[in-house]
Amino acid sequence: MKNIYLIGFMGTGKSTISRLLADKLGLKAAEMDALIEEKQGMPIADIFDKYGEPYFRDLETNVVRELSETKNMVVSCGGGTVLRMENVDMMRNSGTVILLEASPAEVLHRVSHSTARPLLNGHMNEQYIADLMNRRRPAYEAAAEERILTDGCPPEEVATLIATCIRRRS
Repeated sequence: MKNIYLIGFMGTGKSTISRLLADKLGLKAAEMDALIEEKQGMPIADIFDKYGEPYFRDLETNVVRELSETKNMVVSCGGGTVLRMENVDMMRNSGTVILLEASPAEVLHRVSHSTARPLLNGHMNEQYIADLMNRRRPAYEAAAEERILTDGCPPEEVATLIATCIRRRS
């Protein structure tokens, strides 16, 4: 089976749903941010602080390249992965791209206690989240083959919905 890439803004449920979906479909789960942290030996926030966002985006592209050469994976992508068309092309050529969406209020609720979100540190408010989501929306929508709203929907239910969608597309 081709890979399934879950994209979307931080806090939309990609990590949790990717694991549930992988179990449901008998596939392996991969967390892009965790892979980057493992390879670099430091948290994402430290990579941003020490090397900056462009360096992190290069690491992200390298991981997309590696994962696009595999099969049978459900990949939880970093929130900004789709900002590079090169990444989107690799994902679409090797799998199905599913956009998970949530409202700014729901994202804030889900991530408000996290310090592992470098782009939100010091900006943990609904307006900032909405503005960043709006700037990224065109990239998310252009990359997505399917879109699913996760507000008020249990992760297990979202995983079942995606599994049904994937089976329908096969």
